[in-house]
Amino acid sequence: MKDLNPKIRLHGFNNLTKSLSFNIFDISYAKTEQHRKEYIEYIDELYNAERLTEILTNVTKIIGANILNVARQDYDPQGASVTMLIAEHESPPSDPDFDEEAPGPLPDTIVAHLDKSHVTVHTYPESHPDNGISTFRVDVDVSTCGVISPLRALNYLIHSFDSDIVTIDYRVRGMTRDVDGTKHYIDHDINSIQNFLTEETRNAYQMIDVNVYQENIFHSKLLLKDFDIDNYLFGAGREEFSDAELEDIEHRLKKEMLEIFYSRNLD
Repeated sequence: MKDLNPKIRLHGFNNLTKSLSFNIFDISYAKTEQHRKEYIEYIDELYNAERLTEILTNVTKIIGANILNVARQDYDPQGASVTMLIAEHESPPSDPDFDEEAPGPLPDTIVAHLDKSHVTVHTYPESHPDNGISTFRVDVDVSTCGVISPLRALNYLIHSFDSDIVTIDYRVRGMTRDVDGTKHYIDHDINSIQNFLTEETRNAYQMIDVNVYQENIFHSKLLLKDFDIDNYLFGAGREEFSDAELEDIEHRLKKEMLEIFYSRNLD
């Protein structure tokens, strides 16, 4: 793989396409049918189309973009979607190291650069009808054409949701040419998505990688390490359950999380 040094002069526009797609899962336990209904309503209100628009607006600030168009929709009975068309910022990136393999900024430090692209988010709250497990899934796609990778927005997005499991896919497609006619198939260093996460985030999650370097395809999965049952009970406290019930609930929650993390059903 030949990296494109920022000092190399291009022939025309940098038309590499960099696509970041990831799923975030938040898992809870809701004891009764009423609690499960209230969980769906709570999630649906917390992450409605207006709130999601705010989150994506902050993403465009992080990567230095201008919003051209916003389409958003709340769904019945639940869920929401937001799609933004965005274009490059008029000013160049103020971060001299924006092309390095390093964690992107959190919301309080916003620098980067983007060319014509889009950002989308879709939510899927649902609850198991029998065993009380309730799952909230968010799908996010950030696609850019230009000088930087959308991985710069990754830290902000993970911290914008309660993330028990995160599945991330990143791919660089196409090619661009320098003035000598040499093709370049990637323009920044990367050997793992994990290198774009903060140390705090890496320490908080169990992680696995599957990468195809020859094709510029990168895949990471994150599973939250710490498990406190109090953080997973919705609508009821631990005092409302016996020790045996709490043990059973913990087993079901962890089974749900592991099945999502490994993408297979467990006995």
